[in-house]
Amino acid sequence: MMTLYHSPKSRSTRIIALLYELGALDDVSVQIVAIARQDGSGQRDPANPHPEGKVPFLAHDGVTIWESSAIMLYLADLFPKAGLSIPPGHPQRGAYLSWFAWYAGVVEPVMLLEAIGLTHPALASTFRSGTEMRQRLAAGLAEGPYLFGARFTAADLLLHSPYAWFGKAGDPVLDDWVERCMARPGAAFATEFDAGHVLK
Repeated sequence: MMTLYHSPKSRSTRIIALLYELGALDDVSVQIVAIARQDGSGQRDPANPHPEGKVPFLAHDGVTIWESSAIMLYLADLFPKAGLSIPPGHPQRGAYLSWFAWYAGVVEPVMLLEAIGLTHPALASTFRSGTEMRQRLAAGLAEGPYLFGARFTAADLLLHSPYAWFGKAGDPVLDDWVERCMARPGAAFATEFDAGHVLK
């Protein structure tokens, strides 16, 4: 049995979209929990087993998986028939895994630093600048329409997600890609799901 601990309109919304794309909604129980949000609303939910009270958090037969990148990799591999994962042994598997690690190690830190207006040469040399990050992502889409050509994968779902939340990147290649990803049925389902599960 699998349980996803989810809070509407949060980082875990992309996991709801992924579950829809995987055809796995009947295989995963979604438990709605509260979280403390950056605007000061919400609070830590004692029903959420995440050690930091965050979402997403996935429990599968006693195994726990946290962080969006890990959860998405785990689920896409677990439901291979959907074709959203690039399997072990495939020539593109290494690149596929690299996009997930790059998202967690570069994209989120860089976007956060830009949002709060924090700059320093050490930060830029460690994480790259926002411009360099967007250029790298656009280069990955050179043979588009997705990161792996015509094939939409969980990597696209993860990497487009911050732009779905915070707005377009201002780069035509990236903006067109974000629109394609947002037009997917999983994105529409996740929006409707969250609207129907808003915590009172």
